Amino acid sequence: MRNREKGFSLIELLIVVAIILIIAAIAIPNLLRSKMAANEASAVGSLRTITTAAISFSSIYGDGFPPDLAHLGGAAGTTTATCKSALLIDSVLSASPAQKSGYTFTFAGANAVSVVPPGCDAGWNNFTVSAVPIAIGSTGQRGFFVDETGVIRFTTDGSAPTTASPALQ
Repeated sequence: MRNREKGFSLIELLIVVAIILIIAAIAIPNLLRSKMAANEASAVGSLRTITTAAISFSSIYGDGFPPDLAHLGGAAGTTTATCKSALLIDSVLSASPAQKSGYTFTFAGANAVSVVPPGCDAGWNNFTVSAVPIAIGSTGQRGFFVDETGVIRFTTDGSAPTTASPALQ
């Protein structure tokens, strides 16, 4: 009788490794696409939050829309809301640079208000917020934009959209 050693042959091991590599080659691109889709959904949600917070800020403080994102948030440990630290958004979005889930958020105001309440900084009559991917094709593919109308607009190439860009459905 022949004495066979127990275990796997080199060919069997190579076949198993090849199968694992094929499965990984199929699964990894799908994982990256799903991560980008999640980042894009987070960016849209953050734009909605910022828009709601800006409208609330305007209603509460009578100072128009906030001067910047920092006025919508607040420093760590702040417990009292004021027109300079409204505590309406989290510190991730109100800190500079405003980056969350692979996107960079940029707030811009236009048409300064004429009457500024005591102790407040001058606000805006109009605002825009854009969200663009930090790394196009890796953290996200689309750029997003919102203004005081609340209509979210997008571009498919990751560039910053404008009011002329198509609305998100």
